[in-house]
Amino acid sequence: MVNLVQDGDTVNIAAGLYTADVAVWKKHDLLLRGLGGYAHLEAAGASAQGKAIWVIQGNNTTVEYIEFSGCTVPDNNGAGIRQEGTGLTVRHCFFHNNQDGILAGDNLNSDILIEYSEFGHNGAGDGLSHNLYINHVRRFTFRFCYSHHASVGHTLKSRARETYVLYNRIMDESDGTSSYTIDMPNGGRCVMIGNVLQQGPQSPNSAIVSIGAEGYNNPDKVFYAAHNTVVNEKPSSNAIFFKLSAGADTVLLWNNLYAGPGNFLNYPGTADTLHNIKVMISDLADPANYDYQLLPGSPAIDAAGMLPAWLTPVFQYAHPLGGTPRVVSGAAIDVGAFELLQASGVSEPAVVTLRVWPNPSAGVFYLSEPIAWAVYDAMGRLVLSGDGVRVDLSSAANGVYYLLGAGRRVVLVR
Repeated sequence: MVNLVQDGDTVNIAAGLYTADVAVWKKHDLLLRGLGGYAHLEAAGASAQGKAIWVIQGNNTTVEYIEFSGCTVPDNNGAGIRQEGTGLTVRHCFFHNNQDGILAGDNLNSDILIEYSEFGHNGAGDGLSHNLYINHVRRFTFRFCYSHHASVGHTLKSRARETYVLYNRIMDESDGTSSYTIDMPNGGRCVMIGNVLQQGPQSPNSAIVSIGAEGYNNPDKVFYAAHNTVVNEKPSSNAIFFKLSAGADTVLLWNNLYAGPGNFLNYPGTADTLHNIKVMISDLADPANYDYQLLPGSPAIDAAGMLPAWLTPVFQYAHPLGGTPRVVSGAAIDVGAFELLQASGVSEPAVVTLRVWPNPSAGVFYLSEPIAWAVYDAMGRLVLSGDGVRVDLSSAANGVYYLLGAGRRVVLVR
């Protein structure tokens, strides 16, 4: 089948189990997707080029509704996807029990977006393989995902020049053996907003989030963490929630909620840390089931400081693999990843055809029916909202935008 594919093709794979069915994708602008559920690719000892279930060498590839499992190779880097091309989007996929979930090589022209996807139990147990490992690319965005139970390695590792970790659930739970929950060893422009992070009691590492451990060799040297909820269940007073090596130009941690033993920040430099609040794990809604929403009376309620719009959360994670717009009902936004008792809602609203006229690239367009709507950019920031049929994006930069309205979601390209 691979030899029949041409640039720009859509490849539909019927849901089902495909054993030892591996591939190298060389064409560009491909959409590779499962239909009717996950198309499950079980490696069963096979690999493409001794690297992965899929080796993607073409540019601008999109992968949807594919399950990748069981890839092992002699060098311990058998991946669900080995990304070698420029540009990759992965959504609604499941990577488990591989030596690496996704392994992306160096490519400073490449942007990688991973959303609404799950990573679990990946890693060879050597500490050098991970749930996902993104090397030196231009930009890496990870949002609305669930990454858990990496085998000794990290649940998320990125060397990208820019890394955006937005509205995810990343954790060990009770029996995981992940090392760092998040590792960005070369710094860069590192942004974390609205994540739910947890380190389990069996983690071999004392730190939860690590920045710059191997030197800040990316052009930018900045770290922003806002409105994250971080829980440490490792019984050690030496635990560190955020560990940064010396050398960052800007360090800002605001409005984060943290629970459990340990020091909030270990950084031998100047950091802007305001409105971060520590609570007991028992003060959270249902910690036994990893529900870290707030309870009435929490000191986090209405306690956040005002941040620039691009650092202010507009979503909150909804388990599993989704998000819901974050609605502020009090005098101020709450500290941490959740608003008080806000219903998590459904996962991602269904992607439907909500007819727009003319094409969104025209800037001003109209909806086929009047609804209350909001437009968010690709980083989850609110761009525009209204009520009716007319949407005016003429002043927005070219890019990808998300129109949410009446429980429906439409992707707009301008």
